Amino acid sequence: MTDSTAALPTGPSPDRRLRVLAAMSGGVDSAVAAARAAEAGHDVTGVHLALSANPQSFRTGARGCCTLEDSRDARRAADVIGIPFYVWDLAERFKADVVEDFVAEYEAGRTPNPCLRCNEKIKFAALLDKALALGFDAVCTGHYATVVVGADGNRELHRASDAAKDQSYVLGVLDERQLAHAMFPLGDTRATKEEIRAEAERRGLAVAKKPDSHDICFIADGDTQGFLAGHLGTAEGDILDETGERVGTHTGAYGYTVGQRKGLRLGHPAPDGKPRYVLDISPVDNTVTVGPAEALDVTALTAIRPRWCGTPPAGPGAYTAQLRAHGAETPVTAELADGELRVAFAAPVRGVAPGQAVVLYDGTRVVGSATIATTTRAVRARG
Repeated sequence: MTDSTAALPTGPSPDRRLRVLAAMSGGVDSAVAAARAAEAGHDVTGVHLALSANPQSFRTGARGCCTLEDSRDARRAADVIGIPFYVWDLAERFKADVVEDFVAEYEAGRTPNPCLRCNEKIKFAALLDKALALGFDAVCTGHYATVVVGADGNRELHRASDAAKDQSYVLGVLDERQLAHAMFPLGDTRATKEEIRAEAERRGLAVAKKPDSHDICFIADGDTQGFLAGHLGTAEGDILDETGERVGTHTGAYGYTVGQRKGLRLGHPAPDGKPRYVLDISPVDNTVTVGPAEALDVTALTAIRPRWCGTPPAGPGAYTAQLRAHGAETPVTAELADGELRVAFAAPVRGVAPGQAVVLYDGTRVVGSATIATTTRAVRARG
């Protein structure tokens, strides 16, 4: 395992003592990150973000980052590390920028990534701005990614040393200014999660055995469709096949996502007897279209609201793209034209949904991120 001091990234200048604000979720990763930053000699202050006006409404138990229990776990970890600790209330900002955005995107027939939005709007916008205003030099988190200084002196975001734990996809929305004040002490660590837990235990951190969070923190029971129904109500509509024939019904088109197979409850089997998948969602007429797996193949896409981790690319280029937080890379050519990112895949990919983020990579370097707006299918729907 990498020495904890050497593990500090080269984001904010590592050769001087920095005032560091460590975002502590109450989990093991952020606690170890804060401990490493303090051990490296930086002046570290821990902060837990209160993201719900009613923390009891968020997931209970050792599951996420938004409960009273998580706040207490973060405080105990800060006490062990020996750093000051505060709780900052960002509930209103979180509701507007993450929760309401999440609901609006689904209502529009798109599939958002709330963790990516939280990193962009909360941890590296609201939190970072407040930290800089208070005189801090950097914000430290437990993300697995690295910040390095490029040949031109600009800072770049790269994948973590351990690809299995890499979280650069959800950080692809960070711009160069934000990267200049980002610190990811776990990014250069070639260690299993069990070794990180063992390090936490050696440091006396009670969160060493706390389970990881895998669900959306603001959906208390993990039922995304139920959460959306509570905000958007129910609206019965038709599920259609590629020819336009009605093969089932639903209680809200927002409850589906492109590529979904389970939970369709179709009354009519496909003529070939094969499974059918969600191909399209139309909030205008409240319909969901289903079809065969091969109809999900996408050859190209356009994406909007690009954000670059440094200088925007000039002209078309060859990259790899990642379309999901834990998805594989795929070779692409991409070009910025008229403010849109246009991406063509070397081979068709499946399950690409509007609203998702496409993140471009040049080797291990994150080039930037954009929100998928439209896709081009390899197979056109019949009818």
